[in-house]
Amino acid sequence: MISLAARDIGHNWAKFLLTGIGLGLLIGVTLTMAGVFRGMVDDAETLLTNSGADLWVVQKDTQGPYAESSSLKDDVVRSIAGMPGVLQAVNVTYFTMQVSVLKHEGAQETRSMVVGIEPGMPHLPGQPSYLLAGRHLNQSHYEAVVDVKTGFVISDKIQIRRHVYEVVGITQRMVSSGGDPMVFIPLKDAQEAQFLKDNDAIVNERLRTALNPSFNRPSVPGLLDAVQNLQTSSRNVNAVLVRVAPDWSPDFVAEPIKRWKHLTVYTRADMEEILIKKLIATSAKQIGMFLVILAIVSAAIVAFIIYTMTLGKIREIAVLKLIGTKNATIAWMILQQALGLGAIGFVVGKVAATIWAPIFPKFVLLLNQDALIGFVLTMLICALASTLAIKAALGVDPAQAIG
Repeated sequence: MISLAARDIGHNWAKFLLTGIGLGLLIGVTLTMAGVFRGMVDDAETLLTNSGADLWVVQKDTQGPYAESSSLKDDVVRSIAGMPGVLQAVNVTYFTMQVSVLKHEGAQETRSMVVGIEPGMPHLPGQPSYLLAGRHLNQSHYEAVVDVKTGFVISDKIQIRRHVYEVVGITQRMVSSGGDPMVFIPLKDAQEAQFLKDNDAIVNERLRTALNPSFNRPSVPGLLDAVQNLQTSSRNVNAVLVRVAPDWSPDFVAEPIKRWKHLTVYTRADMEEILIKKLIATSAKQIGMFLVILAIVSAAIVAFIIYTMTLGKIREIAVLKLIGTKNATIAWMILQQALGLGAIGFVVGKVAATIWAPIFPKFVLLLNQDALIGFVLTMLICALASTLAIKAALGVDPAQAIG
């Protein structure tokens, strides 16, 4: 049996193909938007996995260290390390800033999450899990391990606050929940960079303290110096990462820490809920709205082009009816054209999304299951969009063939 849809498409192949390419670009954008959301979720899960922690101990009544700010004294880690079921406990700091390489003035900056870790202990929680090149941190100061997305290379000198650090190692897929690449520096340097004030602010603070009679007491020598030294030292961290011992439940280990240390403790499931269901919830809704709008626009394009093509062959449809062609056959012809348009569009969109996804600054994760769902939805949208053209075709009077 001759395929009426194929013959009709053959007569208008250029228009049909160009429309399919245009629709495909829209579908490519849709798949990319879905990939951006998947990438955000994967970034959040990768952040938790790469930390190597089973528990996150943070300031009481906060959702730190990733969703909110959190501040703990760095000696808290000693008491946590002695709790039942704790295998390893380590201090860590996180803060986001612009980091640039010291090559010349106006060098391009990279927005990065700076992570303070204990040097010389690559197997502790919070450390970069593996290196592409170079080595882990060995010195207590002025060394850095960076993610490959920063664009830095071994031996680069980078500026973080007032100090310069030499890149000694390159890692991969060490990113924040927002996709920013990580820069690892020694913990003491990170504490100073995050919590200490600049030199002018320190001088002004010392003057204020010296003018305060509560601290500057002639009868108590050494009090002013002690207060001023305390002001210029940094003993804070953002969180304590805990790895529990084998055969111990993280929830069981967390309970006494919450009760006796008066801190907030999150398990892996708790952190996933904070990062995915709370931190990126607004972005997920925004992406969902874009997907709905793109679906509506795609449906409108398919409906318009199929309807226009149907109106262009009213006389031919009337001839088909005049010679006894069933309405189902005519409807199937139009539906085939709509589904063919959707198939071409999906192929073009999938290829386009695969090509341009690596170029995006944020991680785009294209999953086969999303592609399958996208294909089914594309076919469904095209089928629904063809109903207007089918209705117009079925309403054609056979007399128009001889009129």
